[in-house]
Amino acid sequence: MKTIVVAGGCFWGVEAYMSKINGIVETKVGYANGKKKDPSYDEVCLGDTGHAEACLITYDEAKITLEKILNKFWGIIDPTVSNKQGNDIGHQYRSGIYYTDVEDLDIIIKTKNEVKGRYDKPIVTEVQPLSCFYDAEDNHQKYLQKNPGGYCHINLDD
Repeated sequence: MKTIVVAGGCFWGVEAYMSKINGIVETKVGYANGKKKDPSYDEVCLGDTGHAEACLITYDEAKITLEKILNKFWGIIDPTVSNKQGNDIGHQYRSGIYYTDVEDLDIIIKTKNEVKGRYDKPIVTEVQPLSCFYDAEDNHQKYLQKNPGGYCHINLDD
């Protein structure tokens, strides 16, 4: 099993979308690459923790490649906008890919370069090693499964 962390706006939708993909074994929402230790949702929403709302993905390499996961991810975000996805605005809603294995960097850069050709504006999605990930509170885990009518900026039917 391998892991990758992606941020693409509100973590509810990213988690719900990714959890439907065959080969993804587990998803968990949380706060990534910020400066405050173990922040709360309310603290992250204030915008001064430096964390991104993110989704930790555990996947089975025998069933799905990182490249396929990232191609799905690039399809649900607008990688040309800073600190915004859908109606969500703020530093915590930036897009990013945070890797746990440096050997994944070549694949990440390859997919990012492929995406560049689809846009006239530069890609601003962060690509960084994962420095930290703190689980979000239980009420945020699998949120859209528990609240099917909840807000989501992602088309979950794709």
